[in-house]
Amino acid sequence: MQANESKNYGSALYTLVMVFFFWGFVAASNDILIPVFKDHLHLEQWQSMLIAFAFYVAYTVGSLIYNFISKLTGGDILNRIGYRNGIAVGLVISALGTLLFYPAAESASFILMISGLFIVGLGFSLQQTAANPLAIAMGDPKTGAQRLSLTGGVNNFGTTIGPILVSMAIFGSVSTTGAASVASISMVKVPYLILGALFILVAVIFMFSSIPNKLDTQEDDSSAGTVSNVLHHVKKSALDYPQLVMGMIGIFVYVGVEVSTAANLPEFMKQHVHTKDGLPFPTENIAPFVSLYWASLMIGRWTASVGAFNLSDGTKKIMRFIMPYIAFGVFLLINKLASHDITPFYVYGLNIVVLIIADLLSKGNPARQLLIFSSIAIAALFLGMLTEGMVSVYAFISVGLFCSTLWPCIFTLAIAGLGKHTNAGSSLLVMMIMGGGIISLLQGYVADAFLGIQWSYLVGVLCFAYLAFYAWRVSGILKKQGIDFDKTVAGGH
Repeated sequence: MQANESKNYGSALYTLVMVFFFWGFVAASNDILIPVFKDHLHLEQWQSMLIAFAFYVAYTVGSLIYNFISKLTGGDILNRIGYRNGIAVGLVISALGTLLFYPAAESASFILMISGLFIVGLGFSLQQTAANPLAIAMGDPKTGAQRLSLTGGVNNFGTTIGPILVSMAIFGSVSTTGAASVASISMVKVPYLILGALFILVAVIFMFSSIPNKLDTQEDDSSAGTVSNVLHHVKKSALDYPQLVMGMIGIFVYVGVEVSTAANLPEFMKQHVHTKDGLPFPTENIAPFVSLYWASLMIGRWTASVGAFNLSDGTKKIMRFIMPYIAFGVFLLINKLASHDITPFYVYGLNIVVLIIADLLSKGNPARQLLIFSSIAIAALFLGMLTEGMVSVYAFISVGLFCSTLWPCIFTLAIAGLGKHTNAGSSLLVMMIMGGGIISLLQGYVADAFLGIQWSYLVGVLCFAYLAFYAWRVSGILKKQGIDFDKTVAGGH
């Protein structure tokens, strides 16, 4: 798309972001289902991680099915049915998955529940394959990464309110006491059946929206307009580019550590945090902390999305300081409306100062930002493992702040210089979302069999260590190909 076409897609972009909201809502709500089913069905920690595993592996299975059908029929599915129609079909598939939550909740069936999540994830896979390139194409290519941050911010609005609403549906009022019961598990079906109805409604809206059904692609615009004077090294396959192969591992471990940090948080709080009466922290009161973790990603992405708005340079600089606290205020407001005590969360505002400083130090360079943010996340994980109580909880939660912009960083670095192989590379990167399930399962196993829940976060340290290595290594790889982000993004993004 040409830059001057961006003005035509304002309302269409607002329609598109609805699916990003759904992805976030379901992904974060899984973190509430994990302790509920674990308590009721007496599961091991690694077994409860099958909830995350089923959901995220569905992305990979969906991508494989997509590529298989495309090759079998001799053409790309989305190019044939259209991007808008593809998202609508994906929404219908996800809606079918939510129907399984009714028998799953009524019978307290773990198998039916994760089967429903798997089908929801299959639909999300098709939606993701279509929606990410649409978000980049619907406007000036130079601000495509910032639009991805904007859509990511909407995604994390869903992750912020998802745990709160699902927890209220399962446990009722926050004043409810006692452990999860059969009756509360039966309420799991309510939010998901409502979601299923919304999926169908939004699918209909998409069918009649102004979202483009076809995209105009330019083979040689390898870096979505963010890098100029690229020396294209023509290769036979996307997998011949080392930045992509290493980036695939990067996406795998990034999604893995993002998801596993939150997925294991409820169990950590139950074991290492106690009430004033000395009792284990109750499951029904964990939702605001899970919400804060995902809100931390929203805080970072809202900050990074400032560049996607038509603002003066001076206003953008000011908004980089204000926007994270606006996002934090949204989290506080949501939890206040849900009748949670928000005073314990005020101190978390100090962590946001670290995010702002790290963002300024990165100077818009995705490799530098990936290195800085990964290093700080490692420090946060060690702080969480070496302390106890709420200090460790907030340390683990702050990992969300430094995961917030890593997806666009890794994605941008991995597809830079791919030229005509960019679409194939993008598909391979989406496939690696399965890391969210596999790393979660791995951390759960490490917690059960070896280190305990607190030191199991060493798995996350290893993930961030690879991301820091990738940030350092890919810079040299890209410079050899004539791609230098410092020369093209000096002064910030």
